[in-house]
Amino acid sequence: MTDHTIPNAAALNGWRKSSYSSGDGGSCVEVLDDYPSGVPVRDSKTPHGPALVFPVACWSTFVTATKGNEFLT
Repeated sequence: MTDHTIPNAAALNGWRKSSYSSGDGGSCVEVLDDYPSGVPVRDSKTPHGPALVFPVACWSTFVTATKGNEFLT
Protein backbone atom coordinates (compact mmCIF):
# COMPACT_ATOMS: atom_id res chain seq x y z
CA MET A 1 0.00 0.00 0.00
CA THR A 2 1.49 3.33 -1.01
CA ASP A 3 -1.08 5.88 0.17
CA HIS A 4 -1.58 6.11 3.94
CA THR A 5 -3.56 9.34 3.89
CA ILE A 6 -5.77 11.28 1.54
CA PRO A 7 -5.25 15.00 2.27
CA ASN A 8 -8.72 16.14 1.11
CA ALA A 9 -11.20 13.31 1.56
CA ALA A 10 -13.97 15.36 -0.06
CA ALA A 11 -12.22 14.83 -3.41
CA LEU A 12 -13.61 11.27 -3.44
CA ASN A 13 -17.25 10.30 -3.89
CA GLY A 14 -19.17 7.41 -2.37
CA TRP A 15 -18.54 7.79 1.35
CA ARG A 16 -20.93 5.93 3.65
CA LYS A 17 -21.50 6.33 7.36
CA SER A 18 -20.95 3.55 9.81
CA SER A 19 -24.06 1.47 10.45
CA TYR A 20 -23.44 2.14 14.15
CA SER A 21 -23.73 5.92 13.70
CA SER A 22 -26.62 7.72 15.28
CA GLY A 23 -28.93 9.91 13.26
CA ASP A 24 -28.38 12.99 15.43
CA GLY A 25 -25.31 14.19 13.52
CA GLY A 26 -22.91 13.26 16.28
CA SER A 27 -19.51 11.68 15.99
CA CYS A 28 -19.15 8.98 13.41
CA VAL A 29 -16.80 7.63 10.84
CA GLU A 30 -17.33 7.21 7.14
CA VAL A 31 -15.67 4.66 4.89
CA LEU A 32 -15.19 4.42 1.17
CA ASP A 33 -15.65 1.08 -0.57
CA ASP A 34 -13.65 -0.12 -3.58
CA TYR A 35 -10.67 2.18 -3.13
CA PRO A 36 -7.74 0.52 -4.92
CA SER A 37 -5.13 0.66 -2.15
CA GLY A 38 -7.15 -0.03 1.02
CA VAL A 39 -10.07 1.30 3.04
CA PRO A 40 -10.20 5.09 3.48
CA VAL A 41 -11.76 6.24 6.77
CA ARG A 42 -12.68 9.83 7.64
CA ASP A 43 -14.40 11.79 10.39
CA SER A 44 -17.84 12.81 9.15
CA LYS A 45 -17.57 16.16 10.97
CA THR A 46 -14.61 17.18 8.77
CA PRO A 47 -15.39 15.88 5.27
CA HIS A 48 -12.77 18.13 3.66
CA GLY A 49 -10.12 16.97 6.09
CA PRO A 50 -7.82 14.01 5.65
CA ALA A 51 -8.75 10.36 5.52
CA LEU A 52 -6.61 7.52 6.77
CA VAL A 53 -6.19 4.53 4.46
CA PHE A 54 -6.01 1.14 6.16
CA PRO A 55 -5.02 -2.16 4.56
CA VAL A 56 -8.15 -4.21 3.84
CA ALA A 57 -7.10 -7.06 6.16
CA CYS A 58 -6.48 -4.67 9.06
CA TRP A 59 -9.81 -2.91 8.59
CA SER A 60 -11.62 -6.24 8.39
CA THR A 61 -10.00 -7.37 11.66
CA PHE A 62 -11.00 -4.10 13.35
CA VAL A 63 -14.62 -4.38 12.18
CA THR A 64 -14.85 -8.00 13.32
CA ALA A 65 -13.43 -7.10 16.76
CA THR A 66 -15.85 -4.17 17.06
CA LYS A 67 -18.85 -6.32 16.19
CA GLY A 68 -17.69 -8.87 18.76
CA ASN A 69 -17.49 -6.20 21.48
CA GLU A 70 -13.81 -7.03 22.00
CA PHE A 71 -13.04 -3.43 22.97
CA LEU A 72 -15.47 -3.26 25.90
CA THR A 73 -13.97 -3.49 29.35
